[in-house]
Amino acid sequence: MADFSSFPITRRWPPKYPDRLQLYSLPTPNGVKVSIALEEMGLAYEPHLVDIGKNESWTPEFLSLNPNGKIPAIIDPDGPGGKPLGLFESGAILLYLAEKTGQLLPADPARRYETIQWVFFQMAAVGPIFGQVGYFHKFAGREIADKRPLERYVGESKRLLGVLETRLAGRQWIMGDEYTIADISLLGWVRNLIGFYEARDLVAFDALKLVPAWLDRGLARPAVRRGLEIPKRT
Repeated sequence: MADFSSFPITRRWPPKYPDRLQLYSLPTPNGVKVSIALEEMGLAYEPHLVDIGKNESWTPEFLSLNPNGKIPAIIDPDGPGGKPLGLFESGAILLYLAEKTGQLLPADPARRYETIQWVFFQMAAVGPIFGQVGYFHKFAGREIADKRPLERYVGESKRLLGVLETRLAGRQWIMGDEYTIADISLLGWVRNLIGFYEARDLVAFDALKLVPAWLDRGLARPAVRRGLEIPKRT
């Protein structure tokens, strides 16, 4: 049995199955990256709901695992050398899980780094920019009289969707015929932009052809459908 004594987070969210990977998350665009990956990989894991609406990610226990106070985070009881490993940042977790299982990341070194660059593209550009569209279009930012910030982020979101549209020309997935963590990193964010953020018309999503078809293919995957609902909201 794994020794979690050095992880204070397990006192607030105690594991029922300490031999399984522990996931601390919420079904947000960043959170579902990890749950989808875990479902695709078939790894045994135990999800714990961290309610960011109740500021649970800012509790001392959660901050002991992720000092940045953001979901998702994991503890793998069977980390490198057989010792428990705690990780935060969804992109880093995707890379770790892919390398641990040998799944969803090409073995060829050149294709491996090409995949990683698209994960970084999501982390550095798509997530932050789409999130700002949500803030200025749907949430508190919509009350701001000056609409230039919204226009700026909508324009940049259109540009980023155009980058994806170009990339998907002649490809089923970001890496061609191979579905990878690059797709997983992006699916939840594109889905959120046109769904939860209600920005479908704002970013002219239906003027695209390849991105909507790619999104539909991704959302049709059983592991994706399951991962989008994990952990269950209460």
